[in-house]
Amino acid sequence: MQKAPVLLSILFAFIAFPLMSQHATSEEEAHAVEHWRAALLIGHTFVPAGEAKDHLAIPSWGVDLEYWVSHKWGLGLHSDLEIQSFIVERDNEELLEREYPAVLTMDVLFKPWRGLAVQAGPGIEIEPKENFFLVRFGIEYEFEVGHGWDIAPNLFYDTRSEAFDTWSIALGVGKRF
Repeated sequence: MQKAPVLLSILFAFIAFPLMSQHATSEEEAHAVEHWRAALLIGHTFVPAGEAKDHLAIPSWGVDLEYWVSHKWGLGLHSDLEIQSFIVERDNEELLEREYPAVLTMDVLFKPWRGLAVQAGPGIEIEPKENFFLVRFGIEYEFEVGHGWDIAPNLFYDTRSEAFDTWSIALGVGKRF
């Protein structure tokens, strides 16, 4: 295992936790924070398809578990499973076969405005032949539908260390508790 991804993840955690410990504003204090949110997602992951610079749309499922420290800051454990095998090109030479890869990320979450959530964090793509360290950047908007439930369209970009990049669109159904 490479030391750089592990050190980067540790550094990321040490930076993220102090940022999330900021005090709530008076408006936020008026409403209790529902700390936990779980969501199921269905979407597509777009992977590069070789020399033509086209992308394959791979169906995917996701499960998210988030802990919100305040109304603005949270941590999320996000997982995706691409439910199809595919082949990608690596460094314009080598072909990689990916068999139902799973992606697991630990993201810092920030809500700058209403239901808009921006997220970023380190992760790993797990696959039988070769695993990749990755960094995820994402954005979603939670539309509240009542009783702690929400519907959240989202867009993610994953960049893998020494490999290929992907982007995903999905629709999630979440519940706060």
